[in-house]
Amino acid sequence: MTLLALAVTGRGLVDPAEPVVRADDEALLRGRAAFETLRVYGGRPFRLEAHFERLAASAASIGLPPVERVRLQVLAGLVLPKAARGDASLRLVWTAGPAGGPPSGLALLSEIPEWIDAARERGSSGVSLLGVRAAVPWLLPGVKSTSYAVNMAADAEAKRRGADEAVFVDGDGVVLEGTVTNVWWRKGEVLRTPSLDLGILAGVTRATLMELAPACGYRIEEGAYPLQDLLDADEAFTSSSVREVMPLVQIDGRALGRGPAADELQQALRALAAKV
Repeated sequence: MTLLALAVTGRGLVDPAEPVVRADDEALLRGRAAFETLRVYGGRPFRLEAHFERLAASAASIGLPPVERVRLQVLAGLVLPKAARGDASLRLVWTAGPAGGPPSGLALLSEIPEWIDAARERGSSGVSLLGVRAAVPWLLPGVKSTSYAVNMAADAEAKRRGADEAVFVDGDGVVLEGTVTNVWWRKGEVLRTPSLDLGILAGVTRATLMELAPACGYRIEEGAYPLQDLLDADEAFTSSSVREVMPLVQIDGRALGRGPAADELQQALRALAAKV
């Protein structure tokens, strides 16, 4: 993604090409930082408050200093006017800083990757890869941290196998989540998605789709589902803030049907975003 603007606590707007993280920041040395990425529609960040709440929870789980929300809001306000055509991706980062502090906050505004709309049009493909169910606190269930090496390695493996993305399943074959997405599938008028009890990320877009689904004629079920349940679905899709609703048309080389739910929820999401 092309970086459009960058703002840093204590400095304000800086050149996006300028180094801004200290070499001894524990975000760099140990991955001790939390972040949120959200979509900006028409220059307005979508569900910013929900992302701030999750950022604060992630920071607390990692043991970071409390998130200084007002300072991050100021940074976001500095970069948002740089949004090209009004739509962009906003990333908020809260780092531990050097040992003993102080913490550091960053706001990064980037272009929406061009490949997303093309992938939505054709549908994406996935492969199932072994993941870990974050069932205990020290595995940081539901935490969005910059320790993303495993996710990126899984994404690279999916690409190596000719797929667009990876879908994690645990050792018992229970579907968890994508590397940067929540996973959904439809059977009749029922939409199924893995439960948060499995230690997956509580996606903000996931929660939004749960609000929108009834008006689109769908009922939501959450639970622990085997991969076969997904493979037998009428249709499947993923959700995330930047990618929005992405149809999933193939898993492990097996074709999945393309149905109406993904398109209907995508339209409902865009309609809601236009109102706020």
